[in-house]
Amino acid sequence: MEDWLAKELGNIRTSRATPNILDGVLVESYGAKLPINQLGSVASQDARTLFVTPWDAASTKEIEKAITAANLGLSVSATDTGVRVSFPELTSDRRTTLIKLAKDKLEDARVSLRKLRDEIQKEIDAAEKAGGMGEDEKFRLKAELQKLVDALNKKLSDSAERKEKEIFA
Repeated sequence: MEDWLAKELGNIRTSRATPNILDGVLVESYGAKLPINQLGSVASQDARTLFVTPWDAASTKEIEKAITAANLGLSVSATDTGVRVSFPELTSDRRTTLIKLAKDKLEDARVSLRKLRDEIQKEIDAAEKAGGMGEDEKFRLKAELQKLVDALNKKLSDSAERKEKEIFA
């Protein structure tokens, strides 16, 4: 769950150019849809610019089209050697929208965590009813489970908070 949230938050655009924003962009190339990182290298030129250098110069136009079609709010321009991706300055409305999106992703992760906790609690209850453990053991396991859930919730909240600060930076 923590890895999933980190990946989802990494895909939310901030005013800083990060290569992982392009991880979800698939390019039609050689009859298959491939991620950009399999067609070339992605590097940061400065704080607001990425440069994609394709290994095959013929795929430059496809990469440009795929990034544009992904609708990430980035400006894209092809050059002789690759594709330049510029991150425009974020407006206050866009920042607010991005923070809402980050909070939605956090809530999705928390819901998944609660579902997992409930499933494990049902397994503990079933084991106690089947005679596999005593009542004291059941309550001890549930208490340990809740401690783990609380610790993971704290980590998830911290990740979302860091992303929020990054958006406002």
